[in-house]
Amino acid sequence: MEFSQLRIFQAVAEEGSITRAAERLHRVPSNLSTRLKQMEEQLGVELFVRERQRLQLSPAGKVLLDYSTRLLALHDEAHGAVQGGQPAGDFVLGSMYSTAAVHLPKLLAGYHKAYPMVNLQVQSAPSGEVLEGLITGRLDAGFVDGPVTIATLDGVALCEERLVLICEADHPPVRGPQDVAGRSVFTFRRSCAYRTRLETWFSHERVAMGRAIEIESYQGMLACVIAGSGVALMSQSMLDSLPGKDSVSVHPLTGPFATATTWLMWRKGMLGANLNAWIDLQQAGKAEVLQDTRAIA
Repeated sequence: MEFSQLRIFQAVAEEGSITRAAERLHRVPSNLSTRLKQMEEQLGVELFVRERQRLQLSPAGKVLLDYSTRLLALHDEAHGAVQGGQPAGDFVLGSMYSTAAVHLPKLLAGYHKAYPMVNLQVQSAPSGEVLEGLITGRLDAGFVDGPVTIATLDGVALCEERLVLICEADHPPVRGPQDVAGRSVFTFRRSCAYRTRLETWFSHERVAMGRAIEIESYQGMLACVIAGSGVALMSQSMLDSLPGKDSVSVHPLTGPFATATTWLMWRKGMLGANLNAWIDLQQAGKAEVLQDTRAIA
């Protein structure tokens, strides 16, 4: 087996779809299908089974995925070592949707320019799923809602977000959860940390939260709120980036629910050249923002 085959196998296993894996690897689906078939013929086993329009790992595939993860990590480590610790090889970064949309574009552009030998991949998901990816080793680093107190993880803060509840344009002021009691809530799936914060906001005041309607994008949430179908929670920075932001009323949360801090996290002992380079770039960006703020003041 070749390392390129293992990377294809790993991507399909993680995405559960040849089409999505092809998009992630910037290849055509037919190429991935051919390479996977070749792997199965070489190994003499089936690596996947199809269930409900999704590819699931077979028992043999689960065994191979464990070995693939370790082999690819060792390959990238060796690649960086022989190059004198210079950033190179695969670097898989997980991120909450809002962070990926608002804060990462400038960092990604700077990283690509400074370290062209790194194959940087960004996988967006709710905070809980990013944490799971870090713990299992699927991700090299990830942006999550923090601070996170997991003994096996380290991290540095990226930024503080101001949290706001958005309602239809003519909604009266929201001073607490009682003002939106019973309203439908548009949110991501249960692994979303902001959803957990919103549930806690309601329960803190002993107010029943309305029906949670799961939507996979902030744009979709905003559209539903504009239509008057319910409310949604997001960061002010995310809202500011969306077309149509002026068509809703914005209600900042107060007290312990007013802000959230986004952290970059990684597994302890896994500070390689790629991650160190990212942290340096991130810290330099924060320093630049601080200097600009002081200059304006």
